[in-house]
Amino acid sequence: MDGRIRHYEDKLSYETDSWDLNEAIQNGERIVVIDARSSEAFEEEHIPGAVSLPHRTMRQETTSHMDREFLYVTYCDGIGCNASTKGALKMAQLGFRVKELIGGLDWWKRDGYPTETSDADSDT
Repeated sequence: MDGRIRHYEDKLSYETDSWDLNEAIQNGERIVVIDARSSEAFEEEHIPGAVSLPHRTMRQETTSHMDREFLYVTYCDGIGCNASTKGALKMAQLGFRVKELIGGLDWWKRDGYPTETSDADSDT
């Protein structure tokens, strides 16, 4: 196989974008969206339905309850933040299927998708 083709196939198996993630969520695919930033950042704004699991806290004890049949998608703020990369690496090391959301929360919002805060009354 051409090395270029393998490179792009590999890249797509480890990354997703906001459109593909939104489609997967809307289609009811078995996905858990993980906000790998701090709990405080999650409370301020996050992708609806996401769970807060800061990359610094990812370990066997904090993920033992999680279903390994799901695909986990990690995200952070976006460009200039690597919490999603650190989270994806840790989740992979723990044996989970994982992808990283390219562009993070920034591109999620740029693409027009909603966000929410921990206070449900202040959805954006």
